[in-house]
Amino acid sequence: MMRYPNGKIYHNQTKHSLSPASKGKSSFAKRGMKLEEMINQTNQWYLLRDKAVIHKKPTPVQVVSVDYPKRSRAKITEAYYKSASTTDYNGIYKGKYLDFEAKQTNLKTKFPLHNIHQHQIDHMTNCAKHGGVCFVIFLFKELHEAYVYPITALLEDWTNFLANDITAIPLKKIQTKGFSVDMGYQPQIDYLAAVDKMIAVSD
Repeated sequence: MMRYPNGKIYHNQTKHSLSPASKGKSSFAKRGMKLEEMINQTNQWYLLRDKAVIHKKPTPVQVVSVDYPKRSRAKITEAYYKSASTTDYNGIYKGKYLDFEAKQTNLKTKFPLHNIHQHQIDHMTNCAKHGGVCFVIFLFKELHEAYVYPITALLEDWTNFLANDITAIPLKKIQTKGFSVDMGYQPQIDYLAAVDKMIAVSD
């Protein structure tokens, strides 16, 4: 039995069967699909086409209880997911190191900053200092819009958030400072095309 840090039981909802074209169905025909699932399928699509190697980072697990039904076997009966210490995804694309978070909201006009954490900001800032390409993918689910938002813009928002000047990033700013992401089914969410635009502007 696996548990999250808050004690809730973990239920695995990941689908193991994966096809590059997702059986010909559009990602947004599946209204319940989460951003993480879309990115995971897209990363697999990129990998199969030798476009990039990007993976979701595993969440550290703390084992609490182990049974030994046989001497040669150990069975974990209880474990907890520890709090993540960095970000959701990392990998290599065109010789560049990518490190990023994935966030979604049902709001239509803003993204609440309380859904971002200091350790994520710190990690992306440190990676960017060493030449990494760092960003957040924001999905506005009700609008069916997604954006790649650079760490430089996020740092401005975070500074204002810590100063109690703002509580959220307005959608208009994300649209202005970020880069729109195309969504479909081949791939699910083509964020690397937006990353290309972001890199071109920063260079």
